Amino acid sequence: MDDFNIKATKFRLNDFEANRQHFEMLGRQQNPHTLFIGCSDSRVVPSLITQSVPGELFIVRNIANLVPPYRESGEYLATTSAVEYAVQILNVKNIIVCGHSNCGGCAALYQAPKDLEKIPHTRRWLELAMPVKEKVLKMVPETDHAAREWLTEQVNVVEQLGHLLTYPYIKERVQDGSIRIFGWHYIIPTGDIYQYDKDSGQFDLLGG
Repeated sequence: MDDFNIKATKFRLNDFEANRQHFEMLGRQQNPHTLFIGCSDSRVVPSLITQSVPGELFIVRNIANLVPPYRESGEYLATTSAVEYAVQILNVKNIIVCGHSNCGGCAALYQAPKDLEKIPHTRRWLELAMPVKEKVLKMVPETDHAAREWLTEQVNVVEQLGHLLTYPYIKERVQDGSIRIFGWHYIIPTGDIYQYDKDSGQFDLLGG
């Protein structure tokens, strides 16, 4: 914790002072252009991946970068409400769903229920991605672990893009061109980002 305190002090003395005008502007308002939906994994840092500065991204992070299908509910809906606020109030122009390599959430889809007994809320959350598992197992043998891993991560991204379109206000904006949605697969050890191409059904290397 002492290291974090030291870093916080350095931020205040160095980075903040060097960008004081920008932070003062942000102190009054925010106008992000992109909603970034990513995994809570500590190795995935949205601002680093996108080379963005404070104020550009409205960030939602959860286990396995999932987007629950749209529904109205009296429950407390964290991801759904964040998506709603980003689109309806902040009027973001882009939505990125970013999956990543070596995703523990995606891997957990193939674990036995008894292995997840200590994390019942996580197990319940991952039920949203069970259709992903079913699709993948129809495409590759369950014994091909390498192919199953990356394919699950990519199919999961595509599945969440579909869930976004169940939100009426997102579907409307996509159709009229006022918002764009993107699916990314980030490879941690190389820094490569693959973007989903709806027409080809493939993930293509950005900048490749």
